[in-house]
Amino acid sequence: MQMLHKLGRMPIALTAPALIMFLAVVGLPTCLLFLSSLNSPHFSVVNYQAFFSQYANIRVLYQTVEISVVVTAICLLVGYPTAYLIAAASKHLRVALIVLVIIPYLTSMLVRTYAWLVILGDGGLINSVLLNIGLISSPLSLVYNRMAVYIGMVHIMLPMMILPLVSVMAGIDRSLVSAAQSMGAPPLRAFWRVFFPLSLSGVRSGSLLVFVICLGFYITPAALGGLGDAMLSTFIASQVRTSFDIASVATSAFVLLAVAFIVLSMLGLNLSGTPGRTVQSRQKVLGKFYPSIARLSGILNEVSTPNRAKHWASQLYRPGRSSAWLKVASFAFITLVMFFLLFPEILILVMSFGGSKFLEFPPSTLSLQWYRNFFSDPTWYGAALNSIEIGIIVAALSTILGTLAAYGLSRTIPQVRSFLTLLLLTPITIPVIVIGVAAYLGLVKLGLIGSKTGIILAHSVGAVGYVVVIVSATLANFDPRLEQAAKSMRASPYRTFMRVTLPLIRPGLIAGGVFAFLHSFDEVVITSLVSGFSVRTLPLKMWEDIRHQIDPTIAAVGSLLILLPILCLIVLYAVWQRSGARSQHLLLKPTI
Repeated sequence: MQMLHKLGRMPIALTAPALIMFLAVVGLPTCLLFLSSLNSPHFSVVNYQAFFSQYANIRVLYQTVEISVVVTAICLLVGYPTAYLIAAASKHLRVALIVLVIIPYLTSMLVRTYAWLVILGDGGLINSVLLNIGLISSPLSLVYNRMAVYIGMVHIMLPMMILPLVSVMAGIDRSLVSAAQSMGAPPLRAFWRVFFPLSLSGVRSGSLLVFVICLGFYITPAALGGLGDAMLSTFIASQVRTSFDIASVATSAFVLLAVAFIVLSMLGLNLSGTPGRTVQSRQKVLGKFYPSIARLSGILNEVSTPNRAKHWASQLYRPGRSSAWLKVASFAFITLVMFFLLFPEILILVMSFGGSKFLEFPPSTLSLQWYRNFFSDPTWYGAALNSIEIGIIVAALSTILGTLAAYGLSRTIPQVRSFLTLLLLTPITIPVIVIGVAAYLGLVKLGLIGSKTGIILAHSVGAVGYVVVIVSATLANFDPRLEQAAKSMRASPYRTFMRVTLPLIRPGLIAGGVFAFLHSFDEVVITSLVSGFSVRTLPLKMWEDIRHQIDPTIAAVGSLLILLPILCLIVLYAVWQRSGARSQHLLLKPTI
């Protein structure tokens, strides 16, 4: 009991378990990797010189950045109008559209990659349809090229662009745009001068998230791309599996990490800046660094002022109007985006019930043979049991450690909180291949390579980050005066936490645990590095089969993995509804 009182006075100590695990598994090994890349103890840049002296390395690095930039740009061009239409929809329609975006976001990356192999392959859906209607005489080369990589990566990353944009756009007051239009501004100008600057924080967050994750992509480019589409993460993974020259691996990993940090430093700073200053700061920067452009802009502004004044007077106080064709175009656009996100999953679901020896859409006969094959094959259901066991333990461990860390961080000073939060979120904010290499080195030092314990620790490092984010968001809406009231009634810190704090943040804990489980259940990059070929999880089994054959059993497994996030969403919704009803009566219960 005295320990609880001490922890109450020093809440930062609650972050210690999560920090210790992070430092042991990833933090200290990352420092050792950096020293190895600098040729410690002699300290030189000879390894970096060797890396950049080889044209093949520069080519792979350029391809990695190029693919990441293109995918980010496409996701932004498609995701921004999608998020705008979702945020502008009615409440019930907005919730339904967000759920439709979240479902593919939570679906296994391997399943979605496999779906595009089925769609784009030589015997896939598109080629089969074109051959049957006579438009082509031989299959088109739609897979194992750069375009297939772009399609697969955009499909996987688009929800990660849409969701941050929707969260920002939903908080923008639409009356500001209406006010601008009522004062004579055309709809496009009102959007560009009012709405767009207020949404830039979502643009920045979504773009950073997509770009950094794309840098570490490994599965999708390897499955859908050709030899000329390899990314640096594929190069690093092959080095680890073959020679594992620690200096070479560390150098490649930190070159990739340097690219991520350069972009983060360029776009990720001053995140707390007020949106209202965006336009003014942009004009100041333009005038400072591009004076000739600024002067030309001023001249054009003076010339166009009379015409704008006349247009402003004619449009003054007129309400904004939306034409019928714009509504039709918006409906068609959002329908196409949802079709792009959901059709691969629907395709896998339908094809999993086929009775043929080969995948076909629509199935000529219906059968459950591929499901029976999954449940009767020890290699399949054994891998699934391993994934479930590891996922449950990871969810429990990361929920406990992440909740303690989030609770402690919420009660520390802002400077310390920002630093420790950044540290705990590192595993989910830098390329995953770098985390995998660091975890491999750390688990080698601990003697846990090729064990379930090692995989659990490697997964938990990233899962804790998700729990910290979700529980911290829940605690941000928690009123600390409730705890103070309980303590004023002589409730102990433990009893206060159990009777007041825990019931109110329980939805966040459950949501964090669910996301931690899904993170572990779908993880394949880190697992492939630390499993040591002795522990087979379901994603590893699927990845091996995808690389060597198109086994229809994967369709049955994929359909089960598609249903898994839907079930999790239903559970979360039920918990949230129940928690809302219980929290209304919480204060009526005695706390001592």
